[in-house]
Amino acid sequence: MHPFRIARSAMVTALAGALCTGIAAPAGAQTGDTLTLAQAVDMAQRLGFAARVASSSRDAARWRDEAFASRLLPQLSLTSDLPIYNRSIIQVVQPDGTARFVPQQQRTAALGLNVSQRLPFTGGDFFVSSQLTNVNIAGTQNSKLWRSTPVQVGIRQSLLRPNALRWDSREQDLRIQVADRQYLEAREDIALQTSLLYFDVYAARANLMNAEGNSLVNDTLYTLNKGRYEVGKIGENDLLQSELALLRSRNALDQARLDFARTSSALRIQLGVLPGAPLNVVAPTDIPSIVADTTTAVLHALKNRSQQRDLDLQDVQSQRRVNEARLNNGLGATVSAAVGYNQSAQTFNSALQSPLQSQQFSVSIEMPIVQWGGRNEQIQAAKADRNRVTTQAQAARAQTAQEAHFAALQLAQSERQLALSAKTDTVASKRFEVAKNRYVIGRIGIDNLYLAQNEKDQALLQYVQALRGYWDAYYRLRRITLYDFETRSPIR
Repeated sequence: MHPFRIARSAMVTALAGALCTGIAAPAGAQTGDTLTLAQAVDMAQRLGFAARVASSSRDAARWRDEAFASRLLPQLSLTSDLPIYNRSIIQVVQPDGTARFVPQQQRTAALGLNVSQRLPFTGGDFFVSSQLTNVNIAGTQNSKLWRSTPVQVGIRQSLLRPNALRWDSREQDLRIQVADRQYLEAREDIALQTSLLYFDVYAARANLMNAEGNSLVNDTLYTLNKGRYEVGKIGENDLLQSELALLRSRNALDQARLDFARTSSALRIQLGVLPGAPLNVVAPTDIPSIVADTTTAVLHALKNRSQQRDLDLQDVQSQRRVNEARLNNGLGATVSAAVGYNQSAQTFNSALQSPLQSQQFSVSIEMPIVQWGGRNEQIQAAKADRNRVTTQAQAARAQTAQEAHFAALQLAQSERQLALSAKTDTVASKRFEVAKNRYVIGRIGIDNLYLAQNEKDQALLQYVQALRGYWDAYYRLRRITLYDFETRSPIR
């Protein structure tokens, strides 16, 4: 049998003997099916409010990633102007050279279909479009015109400018990795918080059992001491001390009942169960034997933490700002080219017949001449930001390595403290039992009895705290490293 299980069984046996009444559970505790720590963690990660928040955050990040991927596919859009109306006074030059101002109304309607595709390697746009336009002019001379472009294929490409699509893709890949790891960390945060609340309930339950036992023992001792006082075997001071201990134990019992109810309510909220649902918590009897070496802990903390992916994202963003500062403020050009067919006529059918070939090509150049050093200053500012990000990343990685290193050491230390506390609790419980029996037969004084009782209470509290400290260190190491040292595999 595991040494922790032996020590715990001995503690429970000694405590039950000290109560003298065979109490199995406190009056305020629920009985029935037990709730283990593993079950509580599983419930909190599936049903708790925090679990639902974490799942929603992860789902939102995944949907955003799907939306980004969808925007990289060919996009089909419909454009229309239904209609454009313009009424104005225009100048009409007469045959004799004079000008005449006449009113004119113009109605324009257009309908177009466009398929576009982003080019990831160059950042340009490839498109295929089709358009139909109708123009009606009413004034001194009425006219009607149809213009059609059955098909047009073209490309628009920026030169000497940042490839925004490539940077966006790199950032998005890191964002989804950050979101996935943050979800895993949120689950481990839930496990850690559930463990703390679970042992709050367990400690309150143990304290309540102990308070009930102390109250019964002190009541028995007070009744015994009243009889002794009446026959003159003890003085009034010992009787008053016994009565004071009884009153204090009853007050401690009332407080223990309130603490048990409060901690149980907090655990129910964490688990996402109904108020008043029974919670019969039991301390883990099997302590996993884990060898968490510091090298493995540091390695997986630096590999698995969301913070590390977020640092990579910040580094990419800083590189992008440097690239944009260099290219956006220097020589740049935009090339547009398109080929297709079009036709115009006064009737709809004629506008669709015998289309003529069309070509378009343009190059626009932008070349700053005087910037008064602004381009170089923006570049230097972006480089300074990148140096800041690099330094912060180095500090963060060093901090993460340190946390993982000492988290592994803390787990080993907590295991040793738990073994020592379990043994201390067993010894203190036995000592109180012996002291109580010796006091009943008149072999020791009341001061020694209450000293043994206080030591028993302190040893029990230290054991519960050590048990809580071990599982806190266990789940904290998982949270820091996102690595399961029991199965020797990353947490997924």
